[in-house]
Amino acid sequence: MKASSWRADPRGRALAVCLVAAFMTGLDVSIVNVALPSIREGLHAMEDGLQWTLSGYALTFGLLLVPAGRLGDARSRRTLFMWGVVLFTLASVACGLAWNMNVLIVSRLLQGMAAGLLNPQVSGLIQQMFRGHERGRAFGALGATIGVSTAAGPLIGGALVTGFGPELGWRWVFLVNLPIGLALLPMARRVLPTPDPAQLSGRRESMDPVGVLLLGLGVGCLLLPFIQQHQWHGQVKWLLVPAALIILAGFVLWERAYRREPLINLALFRKRSYSLGSAIALFYFAGFTGIFFTFTLYLQSGLDYSPLMAGLSITPFALGSASASVVGGRLVGRAGRRLVAAGLTTVIVGLCATMAATVLVPGHNVGLATALPLLIAGVGSGLVISPNQAITLSEVPPKGGGSAAGVLQTGQRLGSSIGIAAAGSIFFSALPQGWPTAFRHGLLVVLTCVSIALLAAGYDLLRTYRR
Repeated sequence: MKASSWRADPRGRALAVCLVAAFMTGLDVSIVNVALPSIREGLHAMEDGLQWTLSGYALTFGLLLVPAGRLGDARSRRTLFMWGVVLFTLASVACGLAWNMNVLIVSRLLQGMAAGLLNPQVSGLIQQMFRGHERGRAFGALGATIGVSTAAGPLIGGALVTGFGPELGWRWVFLVNLPIGLALLPMARRVLPTPDPAQLSGRRESMDPVGVLLLGLGVGCLLLPFIQQHQWHGQVKWLLVPAALIILAGFVLWERAYRREPLINLALFRKRSYSLGSAIALFYFAGFTGIFFTFTLYLQSGLDYSPLMAGLSITPFALGSASASVVGGRLVGRAGRRLVAAGLTTVIVGLCATMAATVLVPGHNVGLATALPLLIAGVGSGLVISPNQAITLSEVPPKGGGSAAGVLQTGQRLGSSIGIAAAGSIFFSALPQGWPTAFRHGLLVVLTCVSIALLAAGYDLLRTYRR
């Protein structure tokens, strides 16, 4: 489909609404990082409160993805999308108007729940509206949106804090979602497809409440020790990891025995495209988000960059990711997993060059020196996220698109939390050796995660060639 016909097609307008929603929820993953110093001063916050401002969003986001996806499949993705926009907008306003840390933390938890409610509907609607190469292009646009929103968050946050000042800037980091949400709601009502009554007539069965409970407990126990690594002192927290594995094993057994339609169709994992694609997403996001966490800390705390300058230094990655995602969406139908493997290799090359740049050009000019390497890594990232998502969901029936996308995104959120915790732990342990050394140590963790994702992609290619 040509660009002009794409815009004229009602599905193009519906896709645009979905992409704006995905950008809004993705932005709040990273935009808050640069506002934390202002929040600390404005609300007299302690370190644990600031950590919950970040991790609370990630926690509730991850918990709701699969149940919300299943609910959208069984009921109406359009209705859940609209409720998600309403809840996200109201929670954003509550964050921006918070008068103490408790209000801010509760509002961030609600904001994460709204993002978890909204995001699976976006992927499910793309599955519902598009087929074949058009679906690849649509997921390419979604991948570009995710990449840009995550990478551009520090830049936009830094610009808001700088423009409105430290007292009001952090509030506008949240309040900026108000006009977006107000514009999205009537547009979603007008252009998103309504569910087919014939398709839903036989899908009013149980929502598998036991499965929802077991999965929520398992994911929560697995996420919590990683996102609270530096605030929950002692080693007791790590007991939650084996407990989570036991609970998730119980969830799998329950899903196999459940006689009605289960929360997750476990048969999906017998499809190599879905199982390996989910593994690639988990490990890549473990590295992908760790880049921004360690680099922002290095620039702001180690080199005294302003929030705006720190955001500008990460912008090359966002630009590379956005441009390559669109191209990747068009090529994935022909190149398949080879495109993902090429993207992962490019990311590794770009990150190795970034590490070399911090050695060759130490000091305050490191932001300029890393611009080209980060652009290269961003191009590689754009060839990973959207093509991998398109391949992973390619064999999923549209009626189960929401829950399948929810599982995929849960893996991404889990990977992000584990990656940030691992990179952050290595980063802080190497801090006595200096900020540049600490950043390079954290980058080694990122490279390890991306390399594991590349091994998974290589295994898939090897199996394909042998067949």
